[in-house]
Amino acid sequence: MIKYSFTGICQFGYIKTVESVFEIIAEPNRRAILSLLAQDEKSVGEIERELGMPQPSVSKHLRVLRDAGVVEAKVDAQRRVYSLRAERLEEVDAWLAPFRRFWSAHLDALERHLDRMEKTDPAQTKKRSRQ
Repeated sequence: MIKYSFTGICQFGYIKTVESVFEIIAEPNRRAILSLLAQDEKSVGEIERELGMPQPSVSKHLRVLRDAGVVEAKVDAQRRVYSLRAERLEEVDAWLAPFRRFWSAHLDALERHLDRMEKTDPAQTKKRSRQ
């Protein structure tokens, strides 16, 4: 019994459950915030205005993202400015790597098709894009 007591303590008392990046970005509002921060750094107020979310919700999601190391905050006068820390998203990128071949072939085929359409009848292509 003594042999396993330390393992039991570590298992239940000292091992903190950490959310993976996948769990963090599964929430749609967090993905929206990350999309904004991928463009440029933003303050809480800017995120609030652009997403139409209440300030407490924005702050809650930013805290989760900051605790996970996906974003970082710096103090600029009386406001916090948040920026993306893309290194933390490498886990997602690595997981997606084997799947890229499925969509890259389709995107390449679409690009070739659009190039052929443009070469054969540029006026028709412009007409379709207006519709």
